[in-house]
Amino acid sequence: MAGHSHAKNVMHQKSKTEAKRAKIFGKLAREIMVAAKMGLPDPAHNPRLRAAVIEARKNNLPRDRIERAIKSAQPGSADGVNYDEVRYEGYGPGGIALIVEALTDNRNRTAAELRMIFSKNGGAMGESGSVAFMFTRVGEIVFTAKVASADAMLEAVIEAGGDNVESGDESHVVTSAVENFGAVRDALEAKFGEPESAKLAWYPNAANPVAGEAAQDLLKLVDALEDNDDVQTVIGNFDISEEDLEKFAAA
Repeated sequence: MAGHSHAKNVMHQKSKTEAKRAKIFGKLAREIMVAAKMGLPDPAHNPRLRAAVIEARKNNLPRDRIERAIKSAQPGSADGVNYDEVRYEGYGPGGIALIVEALTDNRNRTAAELRMIFSKNGGAMGESGSVAFMFTRVGEIVFTAKVASADAMLEAVIEAGGDNVESGDESHVVTSAVENFGAVRDALEAKFGEPESAKLAWYPNAANPVAGEAAQDLLKLVDALEDNDDVQTVIGNFDISEEDLEKFAAA
């Protein structure tokens, strides 16, 4: 009986993993479609599309799925769907500010679903602009650590006009002003090759520590938001200890 139960648990876990992968693939494909519609269908001449394709490759989205998403964005495609970029804002447990970015073909449906998710998980969705002032929009470019030493990357970032670089054992994370993002990305890519990711991101102006039950509740809310098909990213101004992250992830 125990062996049978274990087998069922393994199958259940595999099913959950496959379902999560399918959701990630769907979100990546949606971003590729939107990027391709907003500019040329060639990643070499469309920075947002190039960034979307890089992210897709990093997450093992099959090549044919990438090509299909680009083709579906072209005029006359039978698979084409019009998605709107929408930003939602709100608060989670512990008073944490959250920004939720979505791509949706039905704003009313998405707003209703996210409002319910916030409400059911101890949060509250706010008006546009209610928390955005607590964050700064920046360009973010990530390279693997092996492409250069910390000193060499810092020198290159300064020359390219970037604002900052955080170098660690696994990666270099470069940030820049939004208006300089394209030039910084192109200069660093010419020097170090294709980055792991290159995108616009929200950075909190200050991080608020959250622990214990509030941290657990906050993570449940973030997980529920990220599980929504329309949601692309969830950003918060929270700081949770590695110990709590491991403990609640295992729960």
